[in-house]
Amino acid sequence: MQRVRMSLPYFVAAGWDVTVLTVADPTPTAPVEPELVATVPAGVHVVRVHCFSRAWTRWLGVNNVALRALPFLFVAGCRLLGARRCDVVYFSTTMFSVLPFGRVWRRLSGVPYVIDLQDPWVTDYYERPGAPPPPGGWKYRFARGLGLLLEGWTLRRVAHLITVSASYADTLRARYPYLSHLPATELPFGSPDPDLLHLRATLARRPPVLPAGPFRLAFAGAIGPGMLPALEVLLAAVATLKKSGDPVAGYFLGTSYSHRADQPPVTRALAEKYGVQDCVHEQPGRLPYFSALQVTLEAEVNLLFGSTDLAFTPSKILALLAAGRPVLAIAHAGSALAARLAALGQPCVLIEGPGVTAAAVQGAVARLQEIRRSPVPATAPESLGARAVAARQLEIFTAVSTNPA
Repeated sequence: MQRVRMSLPYFVAAGWDVTVLTVADPTPTAPVEPELVATVPAGVHVVRVHCFSRAWTRWLGVNNVALRALPFLFVAGCRLLGARRCDVVYFSTTMFSVLPFGRVWRRLSGVPYVIDLQDPWVTDYYERPGAPPPPGGWKYRFARGLGLLLEGWTLRRVAHLITVSASYADTLRARYPYLSHLPATELPFGSPDPDLLHLRATLARRPPVLPAGPFRLAFAGAIGPGMLPALEVLLAAVATLKKSGDPVAGYFLGTSYSHRADQPPVTRALAEKYGVQDCVHEQPGRLPYFSALQVTLEAEVNLLFGSTDLAFTPSKILALLAAGRPVLAIAHAGSALAARLAALGQPCVLIEGPGVTAAAVQGAVARLQEIRRSPVPATAPESLGARAVAARQLEIFTAVSTNPA
């Protein structure tokens, strides 16, 4: 949603007539954020379809908003495509069950479709040796089986594929030989320049998210199982600094995907292992978007964690750089995140091998001491700003459009 929302002003400014097809969810699983509505240009036509309430579907174990809205989205899409000439259908979502509509709608209307994969549709991460058990039990197995059934079929007729990591397209080509010539573009999430501008203009009127304190390290966002080695490196470094009389405070906010505040803390076990419970503060409940962005402006150091899933690239990379605060990044050697940071000229503490090493911990300690001595602010390149990323999307739309002129 954020990818599309940040691009909408530039789509409209370039002369495109945009219709957004979305869901009016009566029982949302995430916080509703009315402040984001003000960032949508007035010229955008928003169509909100009905979906089944979780008050009923929860008895079937279904909370996913896409599954609850599936028939309504399909019918609404057919009506939109039948009522007027459209040039491109653009999917930019992690609700993968709606992506097959692209091929069906193309067959019915002739309109090409572009898919933007922000995460892999199907991953073998949980099938690898040493991986944690997959979340969701039978739901995960069902979603993965459905993905394997529909992924190749859907992408076989896609006009263009956008991915946040080139490895996603490489994996698809290897998995499905008939996709060997799949047209794909790697396009990371751009820096949220308009959002940061809005936030800085209103910051004086907002209550602080982080409490006052010396040298605050902050991470706003979910922490998945694959990020735990990077988190352990950080907490071992915090323990080292604490013993040397140079303590820091770590704040971890919105660490679960749930909006409920009673979720178990992700950091507790590792904080107790290294004896830094007094230095670590966690709020598991999901944060609103602008509150999470505000954290990046308040912290002395923003944290960035890689995953044992080496293809994973966090969507927040450019947002952290654009916030103008020093960044401590911890990633696995050979990962897409480490490569992305190297391309951006950003330092990164590397974890060599599957476990936490003394070299990685010392690297994190040295990086924190360096930042403390000389806090050089991070910067985001203009080539990956919101305007530039939207322009690259528009180039793709124009190239595949039914009416390029």
